[in-house]
Amino acid sequence: MQKKIVTLMSFLCLIPFFVFSSLQEKKTGLKVFISADIEGVAGVASSTQASSTGEEYSKARQWMTDEVLAAIRGAKAAGATEFVVADSHGSMQNLMPEKFGLETKLVRYWARPLGMMQGIDTSFDASIFIGYHAQAGTENAPLAHTITGTIYNLRINGVTMPEAGLNALIAGYYGVSVVLISGDEAAARQAKNLLGDIETAVVKEGVSEAVITLSPQAACKLIEEKAENALRRLKDFRPFIMQPPYKFEVDFTHEAVAEIATWIPGIKREASRTISYTNDDLIKTVPLLRIITRFINL
Repeated sequence: MQKKIVTLMSFLCLIPFFVFSSLQEKKTGLKVFISADIEGVAGVASSTQASSTGEEYSKARQWMTDEVLAAIRGAKAAGATEFVVADSHGSMQNLMPEKFGLETKLVRYWARPLGMMQGIDTSFDASIFIGYHAQAGTENAPLAHTITGTIYNLRINGVTMPEAGLNALIAGYYGVSVVLISGDEAAARQAKNLLGDIETAVVKEGVSEAVITLSPQAACKLIEEKAENALRRLKDFRPFIMQPPYKFEVDFTHEAVAEIATWIPGIKREASRTISYTNDDLIKTVPLLRIITRFINL
């Protein structure tokens, strides 16, 4: 009887080991979050491609989808097995769902509090930005803007932010590093200035209002290579983090937008075209920016 009790106790002691081993087996690969815009996609030069009513929008949708798929292929080669892709341009219904595999989930449509980063959480190992553009007012930067045409400048704790900066900060809130950005040269340069030595896939550059662009095929080849490189050096990256409180300052292109924004409780008028608001919780602060940019337009 005593021998049976000892055997039973020995078995019970091994249960935590088996449970831990089982959990380890389930975590077989990397989980990657991808945020995809269209203005930084190779071949996209104007609203002819970027607008859903443009003559070449159907082609641009395909180019955008192909670039995301290229990033997924590269990430898979480096050990990624699970993906969430946030469609992040316009109405956020651009990517072609039927082109994606079983390992990928898509976030679609625009009414979402975290905008281009909806779906990010602490379970991800890395984040990739595809098709990104430079901030509003950037020289030689195709289709440059910051979130919407009503914003000229966005600062968080005094630091000017392109969309890549804001979105990297959201990823950093969850402890996730941005490892790769693809887009135009100015977008890549601004991202590296903020985030450090991340991988970049420069698929085009601006020349005044024109672009010099890689072919879609060449861009996809570059993005695939860079995505694999990025995940293979994952340990080199750190999340982009700022300490609270988070002070958002927004310079609008029109004075009237700043006036209307102050009708929202908690928003202060800093200058004729500038408002600010502050919160200790970044994820509670970002949705207010979404409200301002989506519903206050002139």
